[in-house]
Amino acid sequence: MSILKFDNVSKSFGEGTHKTNVLKDIDLEVAEGEFLVILGFSGTGKTTLINLMAGLERPTTGSVTFKDAPITGPGPERGVIFQSYSLMPWLTVSGNVGLAVETVFPGLSKAEKAEKVAHYVDMVGLSHAASRRPAELSGGMRQRVNVARALAMNPEMLLLDEPLSALDALTRANLADEIEHIWEADKKTCVLITNDVDEAIILADRIIALNPDGTLGEEFIVSIPRPRERSAMNADDTFKRLRANVTKYLMDVGIEAKVEGTRELPDVTPIHGVPTAVQDAQKGLIGSRFLDFSQLHKVYPTPKGPLTVVEDFDLKIDRGEFISLIGHSGCGKSTVLTMAAGLNEISKGAIKLDGRHVEGADPERAVVFQSPNLFPWLTAKENVAIGVDKVYPKASQAERQDVVEYYLERVGLAEAMDKPAVDLSNGMKQRAGIARAFALSPKLLLLDEPFGMLDSLTRWELQEVLMEVWSRTKVTAICVTHDVDEAILLADRVVMMTNGPQATIGKITKVDLPRPRTRKVLLEHPDYYAYRQEVLDFLEEYEHGAKPKTSAPKPIAAE
Repeated sequence: MSILKFDNVSKSFGEGTHKTNVLKDIDLEVAEGEFLVILGFSGTGKTTLINLMAGLERPTTGSVTFKDAPITGPGPERGVIFQSYSLMPWLTVSGNVGLAVETVFPGLSKAEKAEKVAHYVDMVGLSHAASRRPAELSGGMRQRVNVARALAMNPEMLLLDEPLSALDALTRANLADEIEHIWEADKKTCVLITNDVDEAIILADRIIALNPDGTLGEEFIVSIPRPRERSAMNADDTFKRLRANVTKYLMDVGIEAKVEGTRELPDVTPIHGVPTAVQDAQKGLIGSRFLDFSQLHKVYPTPKGPLTVVEDFDLKIDRGEFISLIGHSGCGKSTVLTMAAGLNEISKGAIKLDGRHVEGADPERAVVFQSPNLFPWLTAKENVAIGVDKVYPKASQAERQDVVEYYLERVGLAEAMDKPAVDLSNGMKQRAGIARAFALSPKLLLLDEPFGMLDSLTRWELQEVLMEVWSRTKVTAICVTHDVDEAILLADRVVMMTNGPQATIGKITKVDLPRPRTRKVLLEHPDYYAYRQEVLDFLEEYEHGAKPKTSAPKPIAAE
């Protein structure tokens, strides 16, 4: 029996030439007790869809009904959990949950209300923090309060609008598990909006893709028995097959070729002598041990004495290698990267690039950070040109302009290169940051969680862009990431770091998968999940700050 129904629903905003069509011809039924996941790219109308279910928006055409009655506004039978926490900062955890109880159950006695509040606070594991205010809570704990508040209204249906997207991977997984346990205990109807394929498969009875044009796409039934253990999924053939099918569909409808090839890269040489335009330009560079980390240490002074963050980091990288550096938060990945960039002083040991010691920042080492740090008042083209003008002093203005436009075109910004950075989306800003780094024609490309602030589907797209541009330049690269799939997709070798302090290399896995790589092809490769399991096993061993007594011997030289 369906509890919620969309009948030929379309939703647009604005009028006339300013009209924007967001959702189109939506026919959808949600069964009572079902866990439905709507999956799609940012900007496809997912939040508008959930707002229509919540009664926060009204359809332009068609009808949305709950138990056959038209939805005309919000109601306690439909509890909503948003991406942002929206808690009252002056109230405690219990006080925030109590607001919902007071609204829906005004007739209960004070003791009965307190009992109800305590029940839901305990349900999300926050009894120990019941008297704390939001400012004293982590992001994950604040979102748990949101969940408790929605549950306290005793809704028949839970509507979850990307409630986990702002959380770190571990907190996100734990809270997703809690939401599943709550759903199983009460068998409430749940609709979850997400952009995370793994999360969708773990939680859903049914997954429906939302197409970029605002129409409903393919439907996927999830037949994997519950409970679905995350650690076991990597070896589950049904999970792997479904994951590949969902990924392929989303990439086919959402990631189209946005790269044109109208411009040629001029034959000009930057000041550090690595012309990208000429195929044999790198013949004069060292081949093996092009980048050499030798017994690298980073020590910070503290009131309690010296703190060794990174210890004895020893790694040899050949020219043209792509290295992924992975490990849990606080393991020193970014510290290693900033030392290689010359932005962080080396305490002990050395880093050599092309036979010379790394000392201070230099455009021969280009860095792409999580936030691209563009000048907001300059256009994408002007932001990239700042670096290009400095490293191509002998090139003409027209040649430098060609370099800038070539790389902006390669990352899919041909139509947006004259827009001010302030008007670009986060994904477009990161494209400009990638273009800026490649345009410097560096000897070494350093990427510090370059896609960490983006939703997972935009991240896929930019990974493809990065791989496409890298395949043309074969620049030596190191990418710091938390994402296991990203690490394997990009790398020739995945370097895994132990937990800090005194973090070092715990294990190195050589990724022998064919290039050029795409996510769709790799998910179907027979060896892909074996590499994934190797990295997952290592990370699990070091989870929650653990420091295993024995760790795998660490290879030192490039293979």
